[in-house]
Amino acid sequence: MKSKYRNIFLGFGVIAVIIMLFTFDMDYTELWANLKRAGYYFPLIVLLWFFIYLLNGLSWYEIIRDGKQTYVPFLRVFKLTITGFALNYVTPGGLMGGEPYRIMELKPYVGVERATSSVILYVMMHIFSHFCFWLVAVLIYICLYPINTFMSIVLSVTIVFCAFFVILFIRGYRLGMAVAFVRVCGKIPFLKKYARNFAEKHKEALQNIDKQIALLHQKRKRTFYFALSMEFVARVLGCLEVWLILNILSTNVNFISCILIVAFSSLIANLLFFMPMQVGGREGGFAIAVGSLQLSGAYGVYTALITRVRELIWIVIGLALMKIGNKKHEETN
Repeated sequence: MKSKYRNIFLGFGVIAVIIMLFTFDMDYTELWANLKRAGYYFPLIVLLWFFIYLLNGLSWYEIIRDGKQTYVPFLRVFKLTITGFALNYVTPGGLMGGEPYRIMELKPYVGVERATSSVILYVMMHIFSHFCFWLVAVLIYICLYPINTFMSIVLSVTIVFCAFFVILFIRGYRLGMAVAFVRVCGKIPFLKKYARNFAEKHKEALQNIDKQIALLHQKRKRTFYFALSMEFVARVLGCLEVWLILNILSTNVNFISCILIVAFSSLIANLLFFMPMQVGGREGGFAIAVGSLQLSGAYGVYTALITRVRELIWIVIGLALMKIGNKKHEETN
């Protein structure tokens, strides 16, 4: 990627972080007191996400390899994984900053079509694992907790919602998603003209991308299930963050409860996907999820606070990585 484009992504990220810091809804003295309360748990929480991103990177790397030897070093993929997520965190709507950045950075290695298909495939796998995670959480709740009328409605709606998207994603893996996505954009006001022109101009490229997407599910079953497993394990590992935070406040929290807290809070937060860092939705989601498991709602607010600070640290790390190790890979044209 040309340095000027990289600087645009970096500048956008830095501005977003500055805005977040100035609009952080807590007195910094109180924030520091809460971090001191976390003690050595907080560095452990930050370190935990190194391993979570490592699993995310392994998932994407396996997709990029195409079952063959690849010229993309794993450390490069790992770096782009962290940076891509950092850009997504600060982008309203998500998946609008990190994905174009990853494609542009990967293009010199594997070409634009394969870079695009691998990024689309990874995003699909990342989201697909989320729906699988939610369905598993519903099953755990049904097995371990009494269900009243309200929860039976919530769980039923969640099952239908997740099952619909699981079926949609399976169809996307079989037939591809690029052409269908552009076709949908062609029906949206203000995007119609641009989307239709884009579809006509890049018809062959979009079809090739869809062929590569379909190939993963049809011919590369091992890669498909390995990538999905890494993403699912990463989500389960992420529940350790909540377990560590809640153990600062109480010793009566088990890991299964933390899986349910993460699942339901992330479901609520993702319904508010248009907010940068899901501001407000994350805190409310944690409070509701923790309260539904007979824990104090204040625990949820504290958990969301520590999680927010950890995210800010990894956003800064991701943005800093954008300027590291690029000289050998600059495009000359």
